[in-house]
Amino acid sequence: MLFLRRHLVLLLRAAASPLPSPSPIHHRACLLSTSAAPFSLEDYLVDACGLSPAQARKTAEKAVKEASKKASGALSVSRLNSAGNPDAVRALLCSIGLSPADIASVVAADPLILRCSVKIIKPRLLALRDRVGLSPPQIARLLIVAHRALRCSNVEANVEFLMSFYGSFDKVLVATKRTSSLLAVSLEKLIQPNIALLRQCGVPDIPQLCINTPWVLTYSLERVKEFLLRAEQLGVPPKSPMFKYAMGVVTFNPREKVAAKLDFFKRTLGCSQSEVSLAVPKLPQILSLSDDNLLRHFEFLVNEVGMERRYILERPVLFGLSLEKRLVPRHYVMKVLQAKGLLNSNMSFYSLAIMGEENFRLKFIDCHRDSVPGLADDYAAARAGAVPSRV
Repeated sequence: MLFLRRHLVLLLRAAASPLPSPSPIHHRACLLSTSAAPFSLEDYLVDACGLSPAQARKTAEKAVKEASKKASGALSVSRLNSAGNPDAVRALLCSIGLSPADIASVVAADPLILRCSVKIIKPRLLALRDRVGLSPPQIARLLIVAHRALRCSNVEANVEFLMSFYGSFDKVLVATKRTSSLLAVSLEKLIQPNIALLRQCGVPDIPQLCINTPWVLTYSLERVKEFLLRAEQLGVPPKSPMFKYAMGVVTFNPREKVAAKLDFFKRTLGCSQSEVSLAVPKLPQILSLSDDNLLRHFEFLVNEVGMERRYILERPVLFGLSLEKRLVPRHYVMKVLQAKGLLNSNMSFYSLAIMGEENFRLKFIDCHRDSVPGLADDYAAARAGAVPSRV
C-alpha cells in the first residue's frame, strides 16, 4: 500500500503542475513508471488492445479503482507501470489461440488480467485448452465470465467436472454467470458432496436445479441439508418437479422473509393455511413476488374478473403472468367478444390467460378482424397501458 500511496502522491503533484495536463480520467488511468514519461493504461487499451476511446476510458477507470482496492504490494501495482506485463499477458492469450477481438473483449471485461503473473495464469490457460479441451473462443468466453476465479485459483478441474455434470460448456457458463465462485470452490469438499446429497434425497433433474440455483453447490453440506428441509416444509416434496423452484426460494430468501410472505397471504389476502398450501406447492416462486405485485393481481382477479379466492390459489400461475401486458389486455378482449356474442360460454378467463401469445392472437383477434374492426389495435393499446373504453 505504501508503494501505491507514493504513486498517488506523484499523480497529485503532476495534476497540480502549471503545465498542460490530460483529462482527470486520463490521470487516474496513468501509473508512473521509473522513466520520464508516464504509462497510460487508457492509451494502451486503445493502441494495443483495440478498445474504442470510450471503452478504454471506462475500462481504465475500473482497473485503477479495482487495483487501488486490492493491491497487496508493490509487485501487483508495478505490473501496470509499463507495457511490459500487459504485453506479456496479451502474447500469452494470443499464443493459446485467442483472436484480437477475443482479447479485446477479455480485457474490457477484466482489465486487471493485464497485471497477472504470466507464470501463474499460463498453466491454468493451457490446462483449459489441453486438458479440458476448450477452444480459444470458449476460453475467451470463460475469461469474460469467470476472470476472478481464474486469477485466484486453478479452475480446470471444476470446469471439466461441471461440463460433464451439466452436459455442455454453455450450461457451465450460464451457471457461472449466476455465481462466479462455482469455479473456485472445492470440488471434493463442496460440489461433489452436495450433488451426492441431492441424489440421495431423490431430487429429480439435479443439473437443472443447479442451473437455476448454482450457488447451492457452493454451500456447506449442513447448510444444503437445511435448505432441503425448508423446501419440504413449504409442502414441496423432493421428488416433485417443482422442488427445484422451492430450493430457489429458500436459498435466495432467508427464513424470516419466507415466513413474512406466508403471513401476507393470510393477513392481507385473507387466505387460510389450507388455501396457501394449495398455491405454494404448485408455484413456489410466488413467495419471491413482491407484496404489491401479489395484491394488485389478487384485486384484479377478484374485483374485475370475478374469480373466487380459492379458485385463484388453485391456479397460482396467474400471479406469475404480467398484469399490464397480459391479464388486463386479454380480459378486455374477452369482454368485447362476450358483448358481441362471439365467445364460447364455456371459455374461462384462465384458459385465455395461460394461452401462448401467438395462439391467443390467432384464435381471438385475427379471426374476428372483420366482425370486430379495430380489435387488434385496441389490444395493442391495452398492452401498452391504454385500455380502450369500448366494451
